[in-house]
Amino acid sequence: MFGFHPANLAFRFVLEIATLIALGVGAYSVTSGPLAWVLAIAVPLVAAIVWGRFNVPGDESRSGEAPVAVRGSTRLLIEITTFATAVVLVSFASLVAAGVLGAAVAIHYLLSLDRIRWLRTH
Repeated sequence: MFGFHPANLAFRFVLEIATLIALGVGAYSVTSGPLAWVLAIAVPLVAAIVWGRFNVPGDESRSGEAPVAVRGSTRLLIEITTFATAVVLVSFASLVAAGVLGAAVAIHYLLSLDRIRWLRTH
């Protein structure tokens, strides 16, 4: 069960931070002027709020708490959508950064197949 292993959870934490940064950089790069700064702050902020609030009760890879309880499939959709959006947005700023982030996300999910199975059943 590597999906709940502390090393993988640390990897995911770093990946989540990188994703929020990528969302901000990407949002900034697709706009200009004052709106670029607003989106660079707002997009990652909204993503962080959604990511932190909508959880599956008892998910050991999170705090186990669920301020807004959702099914595992919904949580997985939130995660994948957030990661994918970050990869697409940051690609406007750097294809290399998008590739690295996308590869890191893929590695994380390959290491987390047990967690994915858990989410699909809860």
